[in-house]
Amino acid sequence: MSGINKLSLKIKNSSLDNLNTDIRFPQNAGDNSKLPVVIFCHGFKGFKDWGCFPYLMERITAGGYCTVAFNFSYNGTGDPENEHRDFTRLDLFAKNTFSRELDDTGDVIDYLFNNSEDLGIDKDNITLIGHSRGGGIAILKAAEDKRISRLIVLSSVCSFDRYSDALKSKWKEAGFFEVLNSRTNQIMRMNYSLIEDIENNRERLDIQNAVSKLHIPTLIIHGTQDITVDYSNAEDLFSRSNKDLTQLKLIDNTGHTFGAVHPFEGTTKALEEVISLIGNFLNF
Repeated sequence: MSGINKLSLKIKNSSLDNLNTDIRFPQNAGDNSKLPVVIFCHGFKGFKDWGCFPYLMERITAGGYCTVAFNFSYNGTGDPENEHRDFTRLDLFAKNTFSRELDDTGDVIDYLFNNSEDLGIDKDNITLIGHSRGGGIAILKAAEDKRISRLIVLSSVCSFDRYSDALKSKWKEAGFFEVLNSRTNQIMRMNYSLIEDIENNRERLDIQNAVSKLHIPTLIIHGTQDITVDYSNAEDLFSRSNKDLTQLKLIDNTGHTFGAVHPFEGTTKALEEVISLIGNFLNF
């Protein structure tokens, strides 16, 4: 999209892992203006360049925002040149945890705060956007980090503890659980450390409790035909939220990614509705 400058860099997190990051700026931003910031958190088996995510970031950037999209350090994509194809670091994917993703998000926020003058951004005007599992991460981070001023979640989960006791038992016995990536046909392993993370950090990882503590403007968007994360998750989140500050928008006849696919084949009616809702929420 014309009129946008993109800076790609590697942000070091607290473990000195690389967070491959894209920061976009509108070209027409004034030299003395400080841009509001939107940070995007991708979901499970996702990455910053999946499908419509770059398009979404460009549309928000065109609305006068600095947008930041990054890959979680253990999301499995590896180097940037591989991000449009298969996952190349399944060893990292297997060891990923929710707490690690929360910490990664905090490291990105820290980087933006520490470099706000050089970047020309308003560190007091930061919005988090999260999709799917990334929605849960965004909710938790917004609840624990007072630097976040607004929150948007798309197709978000309302809980990370989504696994049956029977599955957990088999998972623990084997030490891992495997899922198929239907797009790449890769078998993707998750170590039992993911369940241990839930059990050892229940308070920090309690999305439902976190959303009830939020006192910032919040927008919840979900498709009513989402078979990956049922829209009842959105209703659950809204039921626990501050109704004076929270909006729930359900979009009929669309699913988990609002009709968008990877590789990106163009926008959809539902995706444009999502962008319109975000624009109204962010005032662009």
